[in-house]
Amino acid sequence: MNDICRILFYSVLVSGNKVRAGKAACHDPMYGSCYGIRHNCPDGCPRLCEVDCRLCKPYCACDKPGAVCQDPRFIGTDGIMFYFHGKKDKDFCLVSDSEIHINAHFIGKRSKKGRDFTWVQSIGILFGPHQFYLGARTVAKWHESTENMLIQLNGEEEILIPTVQGKTWQSPETGLTIERLADTNKVKIKVEGLFEIVTRVVPITSEESRVHGYDVTEEDCFAHLELNFKFESVSKAVDGVLGQTYRPTYQSRVKMAAPMPVMGEGVKFASSHLFATDCVVSKFRLKKEDNEDGAPLRIECGSSNSGKGILCKR
Repeated sequence: MNDICRILFYSVLVSGNKVRAGKAACHDPMYGSCYGIRHNCPDGCPRLCEVDCRLCKPYCACDKPGAVCQDPRFIGTDGIMFYFHGKKDKDFCLVSDSEIHINAHFIGKRSKKGRDFTWVQSIGILFGPHQFYLGARTVAKWHESTENMLIQLNGEEEILIPTVQGKTWQSPETGLTIERLADTNKVKIKVEGLFEIVTRVVPITSEESRVHGYDVTEEDCFAHLELNFKFESVSKAVDGVLGQTYRPTYQSRVKMAAPMPVMGEGVKFASSHLFATDCVVSKFRLKKEDNEDGAPLRIECGSSNSGKGILCKR
């Protein structure tokens, strides 16, 4: 039984510059003394949190190992937090191993200090001969009740899942399952024996923009992904911005005493596009039986007709 339970209730009320905390609850009846009790979200994640049913305490999903959130803020499997800014409108390898490769597309704005504020807008996952896209749509004003997530498998039409918590979509031939963890903007993606990813689409709020100096306008709320990765089988050679932290021999090189510990070496993690495996640290290998004609896997990516996502076709 999974001790970490999903959000049951969520609300945000803004009055001036004050944000009333969202609430979350355990909804696993196996934990009777905690079941249904609502908790205020912690200060670190006042808008969105989850509850550990076993401990009956709220926590920030972005503080768990395997998390990628905010201006990308990573939590490695060693529990050490670091930032990787990359560059806006560029793609970077998050995880690369022999059976899985995950790139992220960054969006952002140039800061007054000369660096880019960046956020993960979408991810491209290669597993076997398949390619999976999940991204946040470009939206001006945020409405939590509106689905702002775009999902595709192998460059086909958009995958539409009923906007009801608990609904699932399955692809038996690929082993892929997608489950809604909220009515909108939060899903769990799973391929049995390989990976599980919980992802949310969230905006930059006016308060966040004011505090951090993002200077976000009403034309674009910079909707982006917050991600929690879990891998069931990766090799000792796994690499990538996050993937390297899964190696048994990994030792963090970030300066923990710094106010913002930053992971550098962006060049070696850079990819030419969202489904490219050409980053310096790439480990992904397409098996011959998965590539019938033996030719290199070619995937072309471009903007969708609506301008709200990226379409990729082999």
